[in-house]
Parts: sequence; structure tokens; C-alpha cells
Amino acid sequence: MNSVTQVPAPRNEPVLSYAPGSPERAELKAALTRMAGEEIEIPLIIGGKEVRTGNTERQVMPHDHGHVLATYHKAGPDEVRQAIQASRDAQKEWMHWPWEDRLAVFQRAAELLATRYRPVLNAATMLGQSKTAYQAEIDSACELIDFWRWNTHFAEKIYSEQPVSGPGMWNRMDHRPLEGFVYAVTPFNFTAIGGNLPTAPAMMGNVALWKPSNAAVYSNYYIMKILQEAGLPDGVINFIPGDPGPISDILLAHRDLAGVHFTGSTAVFHTLWKTVGDRIASYKSYPRLVGETGGKDFILAHASADVDALATAIVRGGFEYQGQKCSAASRVFVPDSIWPQVRDRTIDMLSQIRVGDVRDFRNFMGAVIDRKAFDKITGYIQHARESKGIEILHGGTSDDSKGYFIDPTLVQVEDSAYRLMCEEVFGPVLALHVYPERDWERIMDVVDAGTPYALTGAVFSNERKPIVEADRRLRNSAGNFYINDKPTGAVVGQQPFGGGRASGTNDKAGSVLNMVRWISPRAIKETLAPAQSFEYPFMGEE
Repeated sequence: MNSVTQVPAPRNEPVLSYAPGSPERAELKAALTRMAGEEIEIPLIIGGKEVRTGNTERQVMPHDHGHVLATYHKAGPDEVRQAIQASRDAQKEWMHWPWEDRLAVFQRAAELLATRYRPVLNAATMLGQSKTAYQAEIDSACELIDFWRWNTHFAEKIYSEQPVSGPGMWNRMDHRPLEGFVYAVTPFNFTAIGGNLPTAPAMMGNVALWKPSNAAVYSNYYIMKILQEAGLPDGVINFIPGDPGPISDILLAHRDLAGVHFTGSTAVFHTLWKTVGDRIASYKSYPRLVGETGGKDFILAHASADVDALATAIVRGGFEYQGQKCSAASRVFVPDSIWPQVRDRTIDMLSQIRVGDVRDFRNFMGAVIDRKAFDKITGYIQHARESKGIEILHGGTSDDSKGYFIDPTLVQVEDSAYRLMCEEVFGPVLALHVYPERDWERIMDVVDAGTPYALTGAVFSNERKPIVEADRRLRNSAGNFYINDKPTGAVVGQQPFGGGRASGTNDKAGSVLNMVRWISPRAIKETLAPAQSFEYPFMGEE
């Protein structure tokens, strides 16, 4: 086709309200009822074919852990090796497809999700990961749609970046995919990340082996089905749930490992990085390591902060999706001069929060993801209960008889170095430290040095000078910095997401910066009138 193609202009998907009486609410309710009433079997998908190993696990509802949603098959060594071969076979053709045709697959996937699959994937996320309707909508619908639309736009921008050409030559840049496969390791807490980590490299002509979280196989399987229906060729993305250790052992030892696209804990990413480093001489090329890891995200309030806005940010930022966001507010610093008002307003809001089955739309919070998470989080609460200088202002209670429910817990600590102010909890427990208003300068140093992480953070002030000071002093403390807003809710194309230090490589999902990691450019120079002699003019006689 003789044309210079442009992908459709990207736009952020509107967030539906699911208000009573709305058509989307009725659709979602129907999907929840239908899908909760069935138990599905989830195979591996390797080279486009369904593979059943017989080695299975169950995925249950976190808010009703006796209710089985799915039985999924787990990949063993043979299946992992089959997936490697399938990806290598697929890349031979996929990498040479016109970029317009590759990106069209993901544009179509976005439209399928925006329409027919929207209630399905939202329901799967609610049932399998215990998200409320709103939290599912902004994640599994809007954010994933945005990733697929905006990343195709970013890909087009990369391909359009071309060098200048001097006289007598034509210079071009071939934005090649990486040579080998990308290992995509995705988390339970965001369905959209599950969809983004394997597809962002695939848009650039790469192939991926996708290891979803065992706690999100249910929703991630529906993403795979959307991609297949959108026309993704067999083997471009291979879906291989299973035990992470054995899968990683094989993939990280393979000479064709071209990259790792990871979201998860800092400790696991350290292990992946070390393993790759130890084997660096065995690879065909240097693998690209892209990771978004842990966080201990802060809210810092100045004495001039708006009390209602601050309290709302504490409640929403700390307790939406049970605090199971890497961006969730986890430590708060409030000056003593406004603390009584902030305390009363925050506790008043927390007392109104309902916790329970997310199919009841009146609930603000669901359950934490599984038994392991429940035990870890309640262990932190018990430690706080037994420690000096700690006061549990609200919550501290839990119930695992039917679901893994933990009430929103606000803990005031005297010592800003106490473990709840420093360690990632990943649950509905928020630590708060009250500081003397006169210590504004000092407390910024405490915020900066208090944890190894640097993912998100927020400052609240109605005066500009403190905002300028915090922006400067905390410049390296957060990759996503919010002014008078909660530190969660980054939108693709608007607030590219990622942090530094122990929070990851800061390659900014939702921007061109992430997409450029998945290419290996080749510079091409074509000389239009080649030289006919080795001699240069300076060589002539005087």
C-alpha cells in the first residue's frame, strides 16, 4: 500500500459510573452472576494451541475462598521449552510484518475490550482479585484499553524517528525488535499490567512468554482470549501459568533471553537481576531488564494543607483496593497544628467504609488476595498492637472465616523509623506520624531517607513555597509526584508510571520511554553515488 499510515489518535477511555439504573451496571451484574455460577478450566496456550498438563491448581474468590472460579493447568519444563520454540518460530514472521498490521491487532483488541468484553474482564477481575466495580473499571477496562491505544501511538512515534541525510546519501533507522524472547512476569493486583507487559514488546515485533500471577490466572486468561480473537498470530505471546521458580530457571538460562518485563516484589526482581548478571556471558545479547517493583509511598502535609482534601487522599490513597497497589499511600506525615482536625475527619470517613463481597456494590473494600497476604498483614497489625509508642486509631480487626477480610487500619506511630513507616505492607494498613509544625524542613529529610523505595508520593499545601521546597527536596523520592492529590491513579498517556531506587528501573509504563526498551535499532546508510577512487582532494600535488 503506497501511503504513510497513521494510527488512530489516542484517547483515554472514559470511566463508566456503574450508578444505579445505568446499563453498564446491569451488564456487569449479569456477568458477575453468570461467571460466578460456573467453574472453568484454564489451559496453557502455546503456539496458539491449548495445552493441558494435568498438574493443576484452583483459583478462588478472595472474598469467598470456598468458591472455586477456575482450575488452571501449570506449565512444567517440557511446556516451557515448547513455548520457547513456539516463540522463536513465530518471530520469524511476526518481526517482518508491516508495523501497521502488527499495531492493528492491538487496536482491535482495545475495541473488543471497550465493548463486548468489558463486563467479562471487569467481572473476572472483581471475582478473582476482589476489586470493586469502580476499581475494576479503571484497571481491567480503562487502563488496559489505554495501554493498547497509547502504546500503538508511541510505537508509531518511534518508527517515525529517522536521521537526517547528507548530500549523496539516504540514512534510515531500522527499529528492529530484540533478538530472542521477552519473559513477561505479571502481578495479581492490576489486570491491566497483566495485559501490558507481554503486549508492549509484542507491538515492536518481539515475542513473549507470559507467566501470570497464580492469583490472577482467571482474568489474565480472558485477556489472552481477547488477543487471539483480535488476530494475534499463534506463538507471538505464549501463556504459561505455573510455579515461578522452575519457569524462571529455564527461561533465564536460555541463550535467547532478550529481555525481562516484570512487575512484582523488589526481592524477586533482585533475584532475577542477579541471575541474569551471573549468566551474562551465556546470552546471545545483553537482556533488557525492565522492572516496576515495591513502594512505601508517602503523603506529606504542610500546616497550610486543606484538611478535607488531605483526609480524603489518606482514605482513598491508602485503602482503595485494600491498599494492594504499589502506589498506595502507606506512610503519612501530618503537622501537629492540623492533626486533630485531620484525625477526626479521617476516622469519620473510615467509620463509614463497608468491607465485604465486591458483588455488593455498597462495599468500598473487598478482601486481600490470599491466605499468605492475610497472615502477613495481620502479623504487622499484631506487632503494632504489642509495641510501645503505637496507637491503632481505627480498624485492626480481621476475619478470614469466609473471605480474607481486613478492616481499614490507621496506626499512629511516635517513631518515624518504626517498621510500619519503612517496610512495604501491601495491605489496608496505613502508618501516620505527627510531627511538630516547626520541623517542616527536617521532616522532608525523614521522608526522603525513611525507606529504600521511591515510587509515588504526594505533598499537600495551600501555600506555594512549601510545594516548591518539597518538589526540590523530594525530587528523587518518587517517580510519580502528586501535588494536592492522592499518590495513586496514574493514567496512561497522562502520568507515565514508575519509580527509582528500590522501586524499579523507572522505564515509565504508559509512555514512549517503555516502548523504546523493546527495540534494537539498526542504522542504515545508502550511498547514492558511490566513490570511484580511493584518493581524496587533499592528496593533490602543490
